[in-house]
Amino acid sequence: MMNLRSVNHCGKADYGWLQARYTFSFGHYFDPDLMGFKTLKVLNQEVLAPNSAFQPRVYPHVDIVNIILQGQAEYRDNLGNTVSAKAGECVSFSPRPDLSYSEHNISETTPLTRLQLWLNACPQQESMPPQKLMLAEKDSKLIASPEGDEDSLQLRQKIWISQIYLEPHESKTILLRGKNAYLQSIHGGLLVKGKEGQSLSMNCNDGLFIQDENILTFTAEKPFRGLLIDLGESL
Repeated sequence: MMNLRSVNHCGKADYGWLQARYTFSFGHYFDPDLMGFKTLKVLNQEVLAPNSAFQPRVYPHVDIVNIILQGQAEYRDNLGNTVSAKAGECVSFSPRPDLSYSEHNISETTPLTRLQLWLNACPQQESMPPQKLMLAEKDSKLIASPEGDEDSLQLRQKIWISQIYLEPHESKTILLRGKNAYLQSIHGGLLVKGKEGQSLSMNCNDGLFIQDENILTFTAEKPFRGLLIDLGESL
């Protein structure tokens, strides 16, 4: 079963220095029916104006994955540690409960645009150091996984995140590791077919809830870049 999460129905915010789109309840945007999906708790796209910052905050027991689409970010904790990431890079954090973290757009001229995911982490697993990898726009590759397979970021949960890139009319069949997934379009159009013959079209920035499916066929209607978040069983 598949259900479309149209970009037009997502939560939105515009504070001048920050423009944001929320897939699930976050900040001022609240929908009791959309508090996350399985172990995926947050999926935001945010644009941070030049020389702006998110103030320090503490986080729950989650893994955070940031995919930088434009500009350059710097992440700081209250011990003075910093991590930088620029467009074409992906960085992950497993925040410590005793530390606060801030995010900064360090450019004086270029907005910072990034996708951010929060993923429930196994309670028994402690925090890990920040991790970073390169992520070219036209790469189809594994971004994150429980064991860090294929040089991916390592997560503290049975979740696999892949970037999917397809040229127009190109098709690809995907075998899911679990029965539930979320597909997020970054840009482009895509036709998705499930095992029972259901098919849905996605446009730029749309999302797709996928439940009780294990085989999907993707066909690009125009150049497509997206994230497939394969949600296995909880650890």
